[in-house]
Amino acid sequence: MSQLKPIDSHCFDADVLQAPKPVLVEFGAVWCQPCRLLEPVLEELAGEWGDTVTVAKLDVDEAAQLTQEYQVLSVPTVMLFKNGKIVERMTGYQPKDKIQSKVEPHIS
Repeated sequence: MSQLKPIDSHCFDADVLQAPKPVLVEFGAVWCQPCRLLEPVLEELAGEWGDTVTVAKLDVDEAAQLTQEYQVLSVPTVMLFKNGKIVERMTGYQPKDKIQSKVEPHIS
C-alpha cells in the first residue's frame, strides 16, 4: 500500500495548508517518467519519517488551478509546506539525500 497520500484541489486546503505538521507535496503526472522514478524515493522517506511529515502527491492534470497558483512549470516539482506556507521547493528528480537535507531541518 502506498504511503503517499493522494490529494486534489478539493482537499488541498484542509490536507496541506491547514495541516498540523509539515506536508511534502509532489506535483506530478501519471505520464511523467521522472515522477515515476521519484515516487519510490518519496515512499521510502515517508516510511522513515513516519508521523512527523505527511508525504502527498497531486496530479497536475487533475488540479490545473493549483498547478498555476503555485507556478509549477515542470514535473515533478516537490514543495514542503509548513504552517500553510512553502518553506522548500525542488524541481525535477531529486536524490533521497538532497530531499532529506531540505526537509529534515523543518521537522520539529
